[in-house]
Amino acid sequence: MKQSWWARLAQLGLLAVWTCMWPVQGCGPGPGYGIRSRTRKLAAMHYKQFFPNFSENNLGASGRAEGKITRNSERFNELVCNYNPDIVFKDEENTNSDRFMTKRCKDCLNRLAIAVMNQWPGVHLRVTEAWDEDGHHPTGSLHYEGRAVDITTNDRETEKYGLLAQLAVEAGFDWVHYESKYHIHCSVKADHSVAVEKGGCFPGWARVTVAGGVQKSLSSLAAGDRVMALSGTGQVVLSQVLLFLHRDQESWSTFLCLETEDGHRLALTPHHLVFLAPHCRLDSSEYQAQFASRAKTGDCVLIHTAEAQVRPSRIISVSVEESVGLYAPLTEAGSVFVEGVLASSYALVDDHRLAHWAFGPVRLLSSFNQLIWGETIKEQQTTVRETACTKTHCSTLAAKDRAGVCVNNGTLNKQDYLSEPLRMEVEEKQTSDVHWYAKLLYSLGCVFLDSNSFHP
Repeated sequence: MKQSWWARLAQLGLLAVWTCMWPVQGCGPGPGYGIRSRTRKLAAMHYKQFFPNFSENNLGASGRAEGKITRNSERFNELVCNYNPDIVFKDEENTNSDRFMTKRCKDCLNRLAIAVMNQWPGVHLRVTEAWDEDGHHPTGSLHYEGRAVDITTNDRETEKYGLLAQLAVEAGFDWVHYESKYHIHCSVKADHSVAVEKGGCFPGWARVTVAGGVQKSLSSLAAGDRVMALSGTGQVVLSQVLLFLHRDQESWSTFLCLETEDGHRLALTPHHLVFLAPHCRLDSSEYQAQFASRAKTGDCVLIHTAEAQVRPSRIISVSVEESVGLYAPLTEAGSVFVEGVLASSYALVDDHRLAHWAFGPVRLLSSFNQLIWGETIKEQQTTVRETACTKTHCSTLAAKDRAGVCVNNGTLNKQDYLSEPLRMEVEEKQTSDVHWYAKLLYSLGCVFLDSNSFHP
């Protein structure tokens, strides 16, 4: 049955009304509707501390070295020159080599320069070492690739260096080390790194809870399903999956794995938002949406219980895992319990409420369609999905076992039991795309939002 002209007109009218409104909504844990989120107090890093708590060449930090870059090599064109007047470059070689770096390193350094001036008016960031063309560092150093810098403040007051290191973390450096009492060492991933290019998602084997307490893998989830989430009032609810912001069943990506004291294990990309708090308290308003890359051992997350209640659980380890599949379901509530841990539906932007407001038209149109057409479309989708699952023998456990790679001490262990005919059949049935509306919002955000609002 085709939609009548008045139904289409009503949809366009409601969408126009929504875009003209500015009611800042709140959803999920937080101080509530229309209230600005609390600013986080920065804690200075300790001498010899590094963040994240991996080795520099770990996939969860800056990644492996890719080889020395010289002025005569083709890769020298990958480096850019930083002429930021707010940064003091030592350049003791007098060759401008300290100004050469990768684009990602330059972007992080420029953000840090602004943060330093805001933190200490009149003080500037100082770079003592960046790209090394003279062989002054150990073999494999990221200085040889323009991916590492050693920094201080231009007043050289060492008591500022602990906070300077934390500011570097906030500026987006992928690995920060309070290496010496006289400088901070920072480094970044390669510009073409998969972990840099991907948005925020969960792996395909990750499970959500649907009606009846049944566990379902994200790879078998579909729009219209109802999954366990947290409402704006802090209640555990079954929230409808409106669409997938990102769905790619082929790509391999790097995930951070947050393991809690209760045995829950959440895997998600560093760009995705997860609700964290420094103290394990029952009040859900204490939990703020933050990038997963900022999660650390000792932080607390929210998990759901069998009685449909939420309670805190402390993170006991943060590790790195490579796995296949990228899935980001958008729920009506804007949140979702994945592997029992509460996470946001959103990524890339550090403001959960702003992201939830921006997707208001999607929720509005979904509600309008349900009002007119009821459950007809959902029932048709369910029938098609059940038929597909019967043909491909899909199961939650199989989905997890068929594709999983763990990186442990540099060792890659791959499990892939999909036969080639079955792999081709699954690939034909599944789509691989970032939703057009998400792309549109990201483009608009790059124009209207400050660059610090995005994941570095």
